[in-house]
Amino acid sequence: QVQLVESGGGLVQAGGSLRLSCAASGRTFSRSLMRWFRQAPGKQREYVAAINSGGSTYYADSVKGRFTISRDNAKTTVFLQMNSLKPEDTAVYYCNQAEGGASVWGQGTQVTVSS
Repeated sequence: QVQLVESGGGLVQAGGSLRLSCAASGRTFSRSLMRWFRQAPGKQREYVAAINSGGSTYYADSVKGRFTISRDNAKTTVFLQMNSLKPEDTAVYYCNQAEGGASVWGQGTQVTVSS
């Protein structure tokens, strides 16, 4: 069974950077769609970025130009480089793996951006 473990969250000042990692177990990683979502307190979970098996990337308008998603298939890990962070980026960030109709979530990592 696939398991996802996020890391790299923390507290950073506005304008700073963080790099999130999501390590996946299992043998389906290379052909999976990998996505990052986030959920701020009192709000619904929202899509942030995605990278497909071919390496094409997609972003929510709110993070376009500031965040970069990438993947390392050899290490079965997906990354989210977050630059120019804003207080409104504060949320729990979740990794998601989708392949063959299955969808798996990680436990989340907290990102807090202070003003």
